[in-house]
Amino acid sequence: MNILKDKNIAVKNGKGFKLSKFDTAYKDGYHSEEKIKNDLENYKNKIEKLQNKLFASGSHSLLIVLQAMDAAGKDSLIKHVMSGINPQGCEVTRFEKPSNEEVAHDFLWRAVKALPEKGHIGIFNRSYYEEVLVAKVHPELLLRQKLPDINTEKDANDKFWEHRYASICDMERHLVNNGTVIIKVFLNMSKAEQKNRFMERIEDPEKHWKFSYDDLTERKLWGKYMKAYDTMISKTATDYAPWYIIPADDQWVSRIMVCEILLKALENLDVCYPVVSRDDGELLKKGKAELEAE
Repeated sequence: MNILKDKNIAVKNGKGFKLSKFDTAYKDGYHSEEKIKNDLENYKNKIEKLQNKLFASGSHSLLIVLQAMDAAGKDSLIKHVMSGINPQGCEVTRFEKPSNEEVAHDFLWRAVKALPEKGHIGIFNRSYYEEVLVAKVHPELLLRQKLPDINTEKDANDKFWEHRYASICDMERHLVNNGTVIIKVFLNMSKAEQKNRFMERIEDPEKHWKFSYDDLTERKLWGKYMKAYDTMISKTATDYAPWYIIPADDQWVSRIMVCEILLKALENLDVCYPVVSRDDGELLKKGKAELEAE
């Protein structure tokens, strides 16, 4: 595996960050879909074994944060990468438009509620980062949150956003200090590829259900979203919770890259199955003897 050695993928210091510097069609040496599928299966088998150790040890948790523009392949990535994971130890949370209850709390509240417990893997399909992305492109959404000193859209100034970035970094540092490994993934898809996928949804009757005209409305704001992503990643990429900028024009390449990152993170944890106590060891022997005597 070589993904984590590639400085063009892992961003630990966001100073001067620009998405425009990243190749959305980068292959990382993968040019055969068949090879990707074979490697994917091998990696998933290893991940399954490591996840069992993670679950049994109960000493750490792992949080995967997925961010992307519409049609970048978040759902299919979760399906292909996590298919070998024991569902008892993995939870996927999809963050949609906040409910009335959620906006009545601080902007991190609904994410904190969904954090994985020790021994578990949590996947956020979109996340608390929507509050510095969608909310920044559409500041009118902030008015619903009834925030102090935010009475109009223009009240959300640079200082306001700096506070939000700082809150996110503080929360992530707290999680890491308490045993959570955070993998933050941005699926970096080109605007041209998004158009291709939208057209496919329109032209293929079996994919009509995936199409939303609202997605085209957001597509017109592509430039604003790219600027919001630039700032967000520059402000929140840290050594303890880096961002991984994954080329997403080829969905099989993005899947194998994320799978490699997940596998490496689990390997680095070096978790083991719990060692039973002397008393429990004696009970194991006793139980074995009783079963053999039946």
